[in-house]
Amino acid sequence: MKIICPKGELLNRVNIVLKAVPAKSTMPILESIVIDVKQDTIKLIANDMELGIETIAKGEVIEPGSVALNSKIFSEIIRKLPDNDVTIQTNDSYSTLITCEKAKFTISGSSSEEFPYLPEIERTEGITLSQFTLKEIIRQTVFSIADNESNKIMTGELFEIKEDELKVVSLDGHRVSIRKVKLNQNYSDIKVIVPGKTLNEVSKILSGEFSDEANIYFTDKHIIFEFDDTIVLSRLIEGTFFKIDQMLSSDYETKVTVNKKELLSCIDRATLLVKESDKKPIIINITDGNMELKMNSSIGSMDEEIDITKEGKDILIGFNPKFLIDALRVIDDEEVDIYLINSKAPCFIRDKEENYIYLVLPVNFNSAVQ
Repeated sequence: MKIICPKGELLNRVNIVLKAVPAKSTMPILESIVIDVKQDTIKLIANDMELGIETIAKGEVIEPGSVALNSKIFSEIIRKLPDNDVTIQTNDSYSTLITCEKAKFTISGSSSEEFPYLPEIERTEGITLSQFTLKEIIRQTVFSIADNESNKIMTGELFEIKEDELKVVSLDGHRVSIRKVKLNQNYSDIKVIVPGKTLNEVSKILSGEFSDEANIYFTDKHIIFEFDDTIVLSRLIEGTFFKIDQMLSSDYETKVTVNKKELLSCIDRATLLVKESDKKPIIINITDGNMELKMNSSIGSMDEEIDITKEGKDILIGFNPKFLIDALRVIDDEEVDIYLINSKAPCFIRDKEENYIYLVLPVNFNSAVQ
């Protein structure tokens, strides 16, 4: 095998597939990046058996072939080479010579025969989104997946398609995030749970451009993302997602309209008084035209007021400040509407069309902190 690639192009493609290389594996071959070269394509592949990525690098094919190289060593070498064309050449024993200008590295490779190539999966059920939209959907929901493995379903996101709408849902037991997007046509119904890890990695690779498209295909066990000469294939999480519709109430006793940036900055300031180990709530007192936010901790106290528009009853309620910050941070609207029922019921942050809905459970607080 012998290829020549510009260093920048090669490094970009290496960084893409690195996202599917496990840190440690009982199968050493999985810690490799495979370079698979046909007559006119240079393909880089990595696979940790849950997530597999293959991407095509632009370059010159001099001799086809394939080799599996230790991902850590190979990626570090490419990263530190001069910005020029890189030549990669292997011999019959998979010894690999990497040259760029005056730099020469020889590293041991191995046969790619034992490597689990991405399976050929029929692409029938699929949708097309702009890369901008897909990246935004992930950004606006992935923060509220659970990070512990005790409930596998909560470590993923529901992707549900009904007619011309895609709904994406994540939850962790304390909050729910929902994003809805109109699709360009009607599709057959689909309901799958996609691992949060997959979505995080896909988001990092996406260009985020309106003009660039991403195709998403679904099977019983897999989801496939295809964009920019890259294929990301992931196993789905098996099981049934939580019935969230019964959590979503349109009833409310109080509606608050507030400047998003002002509210976010205020809550952010309050967290200066909270150590990471503490779980101190922010206390919010809503009266006519006014929202008062209080924080009391061992470090000190904070009290701030914000002008609001209010409909309905006064309410005193407490929240984990982090959960409010996470939701507000991903909303792009200048003003947000917050719907509340009582001090023990969840609050809803949603727009009029319900393109986004963020549900946050309140926390109990001692009357002494008021």
